[in-house]
Amino acid sequence: MFYRPLAHLLVLVLLPLRVPPPAVVLAGFAVGLAAAVEIARGNLLVGAGLVLVKTLLDGADGALARAGDRVTAFGRYLDAVCDLVVNAALAAALGYATGRPGLALAGFVAATVVLSINFNLRRLYQGSDPMPAGGGFARRLYQLVYAPQDRLADRLVRRRPRRRTLWAFHNLGLATQHSILAACLVLAAVLT
Repeated sequence: MFYRPLAHLLVLVLLPLRVPPPAVVLAGFAVGLAAAVEIARGNLLVGAGLVLVKTLLDGADGALARAGDRVTAFGRYLDAVCDLVVNAALAAALGYATGRPGLALAGFVAATVVLSINFNLRRLYQGSDPMPAGGGFARRLYQLVYAPQDRLADRLVRRRPRRRTLWAFHNLGLATQHSILAACLVLAAVLT
């Protein structure tokens, strides 16, 4: 998508400033929560814009960590936990704004499962450990929420799913999900 080149430009600005990657994760977290607040308040266009900014920051945090040789287990877990909380807040905001909390909850659960499978497909392809050592409290939070999903994804992939199924899950990552959400928010704002 277009986030990667924009995230790269942001990394080029942040790298010489020695901005720690977890600071970018927390900035994305704050922007994502602000998006949820704006959506709940009915400011759909502002919410859509903030979702896109959050997605840009989400792409920049890992790229910044890799570019500055500052990849840590803590950052990896912090990113996953913050994404989960933001997605829960966005779902709650959508449920509140639409008056359909059950539908929003179902969407949140489906999106979380798809993200878990997406992450695990990439991890299994790269041959990396789902739970690298370290990370402290962020690792324990990750383990509580995602470890069961990681095990389920391992089992699904071992069953050798069809190539089209893998392609679909691979292309439904967080950036794609947030882009679709932003587009739907813009459409809803235009139509109302």
